[in-house]
Amino acid sequence: MRVVLFGATGMVGRGVLRECLLDERVEAVLAVGRSPVGVSHPKLTEVVTEDLFALEPITGYDACFFCLGVSSVGVAPEDYERITYQLALSVARKLPEGTTFVYVSGAGTDGTERGRVRWARVKGATENALARQPLRTFAFRPGYIQPLHGITSKTPLYRVLYRIVMPLYPALRRVLPRMVTTTEDIGRAMLAVAGSGYERPVLENADITALARRDRPAGS
Repeated sequence: MRVVLFGATGMVGRGVLRECLLDERVEAVLAVGRSPVGVSHPKLTEVVTEDLFALEPITGYDACFFCLGVSSVGVAPEDYERITYQLALSVARKLPEGTTFVYVSGAGTDGTERGRVRWARVKGATENALARQPLRTFAFRPGYIQPLHGITSKTPLYRVLYRIVMPLYPALRRVLPRMVTTTEDIGRAMLAVAGSGYERPVLENADITALARRDRPAGS
């Protein structure tokens, strides 16, 4: 399997990159972003560019994992839509027909596009627009994501939150198993979807966790 990954410097993207590099099914990873990943690995190739809208067509890859995103807090509506909606569509249109495209959305996304919450409408519009592309598209809607294996958020406030929650995470997962997941589970689930697909195009948090557990190698 050959994978192209967007957002590999972010928290979710780093988790996905880790799982791709560890997985024997993955022979090559192309990380595309505005800054270097800071990781060296025989499987990994990077494209660093300031303008992600100006990319050439992307060929030779079986799956695209789109983990690039931004919080809507403190971001102008037009900037949020440009990064969330327009960039995802721009990337999707550069892929060959039939490529698996996995888009990281979020719990609470508004697939009707008619709700009051702007970010949820924009995410919903993005999911719907991607589904109309000639690709094998899946939307992941994780809830609370616990970073593992030394991965953390770029946002200082979130880093503090994750450090506080980490000791409580095992209990939190037992109490709210359908609402919490990890960076590792998202990566495992993406690889499972790229390899075998899924019965639904939208995976909620519980689907992501269950699929990751089924895909995890024996003994891990």
